[in-house]
Amino acid sequence: MLALLPVRLALLPVLLPQAIAVRRRALVLPEAAGPRWGTTGSGPTLRLLIAGDSSAAGVGVAVQDLALAGQLVAALARDFTVQWRLEARSGATSGQVLHHLQGLDLGPLDVAVTVSGVNDVLRQVSLRRWRRQQAALSQLLVTHGARQVWRCGVPPMRQFTLLPRPLRDVLGAQARRFDAALAADSTGPLHHLPFDPARLTPAMLAEDGFHPGPQIYALWARELAEKIRLHA
Repeated sequence: MLALLPVRLALLPVLLPQAIAVRRRALVLPEAAGPRWGTTGSGPTLRLLIAGDSSAAGVGVAVQDLALAGQLVAALARDFTVQWRLEARSGATSGQVLHHLQGLDLGPLDVAVTVSGVNDVLRQVSLRRWRRQQAALSQLLVTHGARQVWRCGVPPMRQFTLLPRPLRDVLGAQARRFDAALAADSTGPLHHLPFDPARLTPAMLAEDGFHPGPQIYALWARELAEKIRLHA
């Protein structure tokens, strides 16, 4: 398996220059503009938190209405009065998401959605440490009353067109390990939402070849809304 340490070490003379080159040429896209909290819809109250990294922040689309948060809230607002809040930042690791939320007054929650993992893979966070941070993050949300915590899967990074090979293969293998661990650790109120590789065709990615495009966000939000309704 390419994620094994000996293989990574053997490929280091190739991987390091590739990683540097990717960083230099990568487009820096902004987070989606628009509100990050509000109340909308009708029906029973649903207190929703979305937290995470650049994909949670909507990088890849211009406005939050086209991003995960905006489309998820719009879908849920058909059945609920959604009191929602988005706490996300580009580049955030799982540990940084946890630290940020620990410093906030989150108040009571019903549903939480977490999006993190790609930056942990990029920064070579160990699997053991990442699992601990994910567990602590989910426990924090459950402590605030969340009856559903949706842990969005680590996407198949081997399909990120920005990344050259073999870097793409190595990071893709690590992403698979992280996602498998996230699925194994999701029990009780913790739910794993796997990322469908079919969503990551080059045409569906943002222009940087790394972040979701509007179609991915739409499919992602629709699936999440269906799952949340099913467990409500």
